[in-house]
Amino acid sequence: MPVKRFSISQTVIILIITLFSVACLLPFLMVITGSLATENDIINNGYSLFPRHITLVSYKILLLGSNRIIDAYGISLLVTVVGTLLSVLVNSLGGYVMARRSFKYRNILSVYVIITMLFSGGLVPWYIVCVNYLHLKDTILAMILPPLAGAFNMFLIRNFLLSIPEDIYESAKMDGASEYRIYYQLILPLSKPVLATVGLFVALGYWNDWFLGLMFVDKQEYQPLQLLLRTLVSNVEFLRSSSNAIDMQRVAAQLPSESIKMALTVVTIGPIVFLYPFLQRYFVQGLMIGAVKG
Repeated sequence: MPVKRFSISQTVIILIITLFSVACLLPFLMVITGSLATENDIINNGYSLFPRHITLVSYKILLLGSNRIIDAYGISLLVTVVGTLLSVLVNSLGGYVMARRSFKYRNILSVYVIITMLFSGGLVPWYIVCVNYLHLKDTILAMILPPLAGAFNMFLIRNFLLSIPEDIYESAKMDGASEYRIYYQLILPLSKPVLATVGLFVALGYWNDWFLGLMFVDKQEYQPLQLLLRTLVSNVEFLRSSSNAIDMQRVAAQLPSESIKMALTVVTIGPIVFLYPFLQRYFVQGLMIGAVKG
C-alpha cells in the first residue's frame, strides 16, 4: 500500500493544528496535576505539569462530604437535562415562528425579542416576579425556568431555519400537514446541527450555574453542585483568613485551598467532557451553516 505524501504546505498546517491542540490541552492537564500537588509546592513553585510531590488530600477532603456532593451532582444533572430539553424546545419554537414568512407578526415578534437583549428589567423586579408571583423559592424549577428562553439562541435557530426553502413548507401544507406536524416531523430533523449547537451552549450554562441556586435555594437538598462547591471553597478561605482563634488558624493552614479549587474543577468538568464527543459532529455542522452553498 503506497505511503501518502504530504506537501510542504500541508505539513505546516498539520504542525500548526497540532501545536494549537497541545496548547488547548495544556491548561486542562495543569488543572489535573494542580489537584494532585501539595499546597506548599503550588505556593512556592506555582502550577506545573509535573508536581514535585503528589497527594490526594484535596480529593479526600471532598470525599468527607461525599453524600452531599452526590446529591448535588444529581440535582445538577436533573436541572441540566430537563432544562436543556425544555430550553431547546422553547427556543426552537420561537425561532420557528420568527422564521415563518407566512406569519403576519413575525417582524414585531423579532423586535420584541431583540429588546430583551438590549434592556433588562433589573435584579429586584426579576427576583420579585420569580418569588412572589411564580413561587419558585426553594424549588428545582427556580434553576430551570429563568434561563429557559434566550434571545440569542432563538435568533440562531431562526437564521438557520431561514435557509430552508419555503417550497418545503408549501409542499407540506399542500399534503395537509398542520403547523405542528411540519415542526415536529419536518423541521426538527432538518435542524439537528443548530439544535445540537444550541443544546451544548444551554447545557454548559445550566451545568455551570450557581447564581440561581444562591438566589432562590436555601434548602441544602436542592442545592446544585456548583453552589455547594462554591460554598466549600468560601468556607476554606474563611478559615484560612480567620483571626478569631489560633487553633482554627493552625488547622486551616493545613487545608490545601489552591489544590482544592483544581480538584473541584476536575470533579465538575467531567459530564461536559463526556457530552461533547457525542455532539461534536453536529456542532461542526452547525459552525459550517451557510459556509458552502450547494
